[in-house]
Amino acid sequence: MNIHPTAIISPEAVIGEDVAVGPYSVIERGVRIGDHTVIASHVVIEEGTEIGENCRIAQFASLGGIPQDLKFQGESTKVIIGKFNNIREFVTINRATREDIGVTMIGDHNLIMAYCHVAHNCRLENHIVLANCSNLAGHVIVEDYAIVGGMTGVHQFTHIGAHSMIGGVSAVNKDIPPYVTASGNHAQLYGLNLIGLKRRGFSPEAIQALKDAYRIVFRSSLLLSQAVTRVREEVADLPEVRNFMDFIQNSTRGVCR
Repeated sequence: MNIHPTAIISPEAVIGEDVAVGPYSVIERGVRIGDHTVIASHVVIEEGTEIGENCRIAQFASLGGIPQDLKFQGESTKVIIGKFNNIREFVTINRATREDIGVTMIGDHNLIMAYCHVAHNCRLENHIVLANCSNLAGHVIVEDYAIVGGMTGVHQFTHIGAHSMIGGVSAVNKDIPPYVTASGNHAQLYGLNLIGLKRRGFSPEAIQALKDAYRIVFRSSLLLSQAVTRVREEVADLPEVRNFMDFIQNSTRGVCR
């Protein structure tokens, strides 16, 4: 381990092999740090935080702070962060309340840029990019490979689908379906994330089927129930289409239009 002498680390913290901790960082009791993770200077990691291996935590990040929720009564909850995450300067990630999943979860291979905030009970999956100053309120779900543009605010209990892309300076108050682009205040849909889908290796057949489903759902005058029937009748039955339609049908907040 490479621990700077000014770092303050509780003897009750669990530090993995080959971990580096920079000057003036604070790691509280009960924290777990995975192997080969690098923590820069002036980082605060509070009780109840678990960080996986090969993460990079930049200076002045604050992980595991108590939730900004008036219902919080000091209960013991957690932040669980996976492996190969890059968490940049001044990022704040709050631990959970006891509601719903009871934990704030970050998956693997995510890039969380400077000044982002991930609030209590959020669940981020894998390969996500949160650009600078993105702010997620409590109980937000972000699925694999989603990209959230800089200075975007996401309302609590909102669900952001996989492979979607949200433009910068947006206000997201409804669910964003998978595979789409969205932008604005309040956010509106602007079609499929075609460049992202091609980069991720989606087949031409899958992209065409998603185009057909998107057109029926969002560019016709049909009710959702009618659109679902037409998609089932007219669009190729592919996993991507089923995921797209299931997301829309299961949305509790309603989806952006």
